[in-house]
Amino acid sequence: MATDKQKVKLLHIAELLFKETDESHGVTMAQIIEYLAERGVQAERKSVYRDIDVLKEFGLDIVKLRTAPTSYALANRPLSRSELVLLIDAVQSSRFLTKSKSDELVRSLKSLGSRNQVRDLNKRVHVDGRIKTQNESVFYNVDAIQNAIAEHRKLQFKYFTYNLQKSKVLRREGKDYVVTPVSLIYSEGCYYLISFSDKYQSLTTYRVDRMTEIRISDEPATRNEIIATFDVSDYEQRVFGMFGGDPTTAVLLVQESAMGSVIDRFGRNVMCYPADDNRARVTVQILESKTFYGWLAQFGEQIELEGPAKVRENFVSYLEDILSIYRRD
Repeated sequence: MATDKQKVKLLHIAELLFKETDESHGVTMAQIIEYLAERGVQAERKSVYRDIDVLKEFGLDIVKLRTAPTSYALANRPLSRSELVLLIDAVQSSRFLTKSKSDELVRSLKSLGSRNQVRDLNKRVHVDGRIKTQNESVFYNVDAIQNAIAEHRKLQFKYFTYNLQKSKVLRREGKDYVVTPVSLIYSEGCYYLISFSDKYQSLTTYRVDRMTEIRISDEPATRNEIIATFDVSDYEQRVFGMFGGDPTTAVLLVQESAMGSVIDRFGRNVMCYPADDNRARVTVQILESKTFYGWLAQFGEQIELEGPAKVRENFVSYLEDILSIYRRD
């Protein structure tokens, strides 16, 4: 039995370094020996030195810290503290995750940090009050969709919305949707499925957290030019709020104060030329929809939709419809 404990000594040392150390915090030789003794493993300094050398040869970045007495630390971890902060914040910000699933993932991420890093993370990360989905199955829906894409199969599901009483209402009287999954897109805190509809012969978009009873069909996925040439990056730049619309080229007159927002939305490669002393003429590709109008309206006079004329007229009608609500007696 003693021999067996000696065999796991390397694992105990690696575990201690992973749990307790980082680039700023180490453990001394005395602490290592004490840790091993608590687990029934007797060790001498020379044998521990040899074990550390073996772990270093295996690939662990173990360094000596200039402390008194000398301490040993795992300097290069799978994720740095700043990377853990970013990932944890992203998980807790994700609306498609329920609070319980979010908490579970955060615990898993924290297990990748040292004890001192986790203590620091607990102080830094605070995201209470963010809206989370109530649909626990969405986490597994994502997995099912990815499997359907990988297996080149169609996807079956039911789709719901909410009525005025905040109750779920199945669309199409509860009949199944059957589509070819094309891509998953994460946008503004939600996952969206981009799919191809044989019925409409076009791409359709569904919010994954509003899909239920999802399953992979035995029917093979549709193959055509629309699916084969789908460019997810181009689609994300043109679409607004994941609502589809008619593709068109729009010309915007943009003041300097709004240029950063235009670049955030469409990227730095948009065509841009001086229009007058205060504005630039920017040409962008969009999918015309009310969500595009809403995005445009938030900038007021900072961005003017110059054309096309029909899109400009539609935008004016959109604004007039809103104003008519507030002008009622």
